[in-house]
Amino acid sequence: MSNPLPEGEDLRRAIRWILTNLQEQPDEPIHPLIEEAIFKFDLSPKDGEFLINFFKKKQTT
Repeated sequence: MSNPLPEGEDLRRAIRWILTNLQEQPDEPIHPLIEEAIFKFDLSPKDGEFLINFFKKKQTT
């Protein structure tokens, strides 16, 4: 059985979800949002690590 979403689509949806939450609540801490997104979008450990690094780099730029 194939995955109905293209590879990486869950990760893209998680990033959009986190960014939307940050726009609505800019003072929200990022780490709890990342953890929630990992579970909400059923991401792999590798995708979870990517999310952490993605937002860590985003905060430093």
